[in-house]
Amino acid sequence: MSRHNMSRVDSAWLHMEVPTNLMMINGFFQFNAPLDVARVRDTLEHRMLAFRRFRQRVVEPRLPMRPPAWEDDPHFDLDAHLHHIALPAPGDEATLKMVINHLASTPLDFSKPLWQFHIIENYQGGCLLFARLHHTVADGIALMQVMLSLCDDSADAPWPTAAEATSRRRHGLGVGRLFRPAQSALSASRQIAGTVVGGSVDLLTHPTQVMDLGREAAAYAGSLARLVLLPPDPKTAFKGSLGVAKRTAWTEPFSLEEIKTLGKTFDGTVNDALMAIVAGGLRRYLLSRGDDIEGIDIRAMVPVNLRSPEEAKKLGNHFGLVVPALPVGIEDPMERFLVMKQRMDDLKNSPEAMVAFGILQTMGLAPEEVEGLGIEFFAAKTSLVLTNVPGPRQKLYFAGQCIENLMFWVPQSGRMGLGVSILSYAGSVMIGVITDAGLAPDPENIVAGIYEELETLRQTVAQVEASAYKGPVSLDNGDEHGRCRAMTKAGEQCKNRTLAGSAYCHVHARIVADSEDMQRL
Repeated sequence: MSRHNMSRVDSAWLHMEVPTNLMMINGFFQFNAPLDVARVRDTLEHRMLAFRRFRQRVVEPRLPMRPPAWEDDPHFDLDAHLHHIALPAPGDEATLKMVINHLASTPLDFSKPLWQFHIIENYQGGCLLFARLHHTVADGIALMQVMLSLCDDSADAPWPTAAEATSRRRHGLGVGRLFRPAQSALSASRQIAGTVVGGSVDLLTHPTQVMDLGREAAAYAGSLARLVLLPPDPKTAFKGSLGVAKRTAWTEPFSLEEIKTLGKTFDGTVNDALMAIVAGGLRRYLLSRGDDIEGIDIRAMVPVNLRSPEEAKKLGNHFGLVVPALPVGIEDPMERFLVMKQRMDDLKNSPEAMVAFGILQTMGLAPEEVEGLGIEFFAAKTSLVLTNVPGPRQKLYFAGQCIENLMFWVPQSGRMGLGVSILSYAGSVMIGVITDAGLAPDPENIVAGIYEELETLRQTVAQVEASAYKGPVSLDNGDEHGRCRAMTKAGEQCKNRTLAGSAYCHVHARIVADSEDMQRL
């Protein structure tokens, strides 16, 4: 029977699974019409199973210090992985959420390959294909490649057959061009990264050792020191003991072009805008729960793709992590946006993602008690996992039906009770939230906060566009006072009140209410 050892990083994600935090990636394709069940089955058989990993199960080692292994399942049966159910009446979103919450809270069968699909019928005249895939099989980038390999460019594509499986497995759908790896991290020496992270487990308990790693690894040592020396995240509604039950919610699709425009208005990117919108939504939720969040940050674990485009088709996990602080304690929406942007800019040229990847490798090699220490290390310093996966730019078809929407939920790694997932598809963006039912039983209120934050930023953009100043509003990093780059009608630098170091012209942070303010703009 064919068997091969699991990678260190895949092993780390496997052993993060506990009953209160399942390491599953959950997600769905939404359709406006029913699916042909026979065609769905043939699609999975001839396209998905072309990836051998989906016929393999996990085998734990019998000897200590040996990694788990992938082994061909001698009793593999596709019908054990494809299920067909229907929502009870009225088949609305509330009913769908009950089913999804149940599936997201139910572990996969570890005696079989770690994936399942559920055709969910009777949803608003159409149906969903709901997927559950274990994180140890692959990360989000690789699983997106798998999902796209199941799809076609048109509704009249030929019925899938065995003859096409090898070609699709080899060539895919050009998904590599959708993903840009963290070039700044990859351009640095992986040898230096190995030097730094080789002792990373010791550094979790003896952080002062980071000073002895040598000058040539200074950048990596600095990033490792930052991770190790971060204090625990503040106590909020998102921190606490976890239970088994999970709750899910998601937004309606909103325009990617609008998000891009919003980001440009503040001299930022689409990602900056989305991060700021999420931070604002979380702030509103925490305030509604009565948390005292004045002036605080909460940190997110954000995966960063470390694959080259040529590696996009490979399964397994190959990503690092960065740990940005979300400024939920800042009241002003635009200041919150600009601070979030500045923090993301600071991380872009940092090797932090490679360093975190090395820590995960070390965890996967370590005994279980040390691996547990690494899990607790990340969980104590962060409050959520936040991931942003770019999907296809045009609508695709699965089993002859158009995929109207895509959504997925990220696993809450370690002991965290909150996950936020951002996915773009065909010119739209959706944001999904998954929470621990005991800590945050109402993720739909987080989604409501996200809508409110987006609307506030829309109003701010409208205000800026209505002013005489038409350029981006942003921090002037060359000015020690953090003065806004917005110009007055007279062409002079804006003289309105600023906050030293990380602020902006406050006249841009509120709706202009009188003519005097309009003249200053």
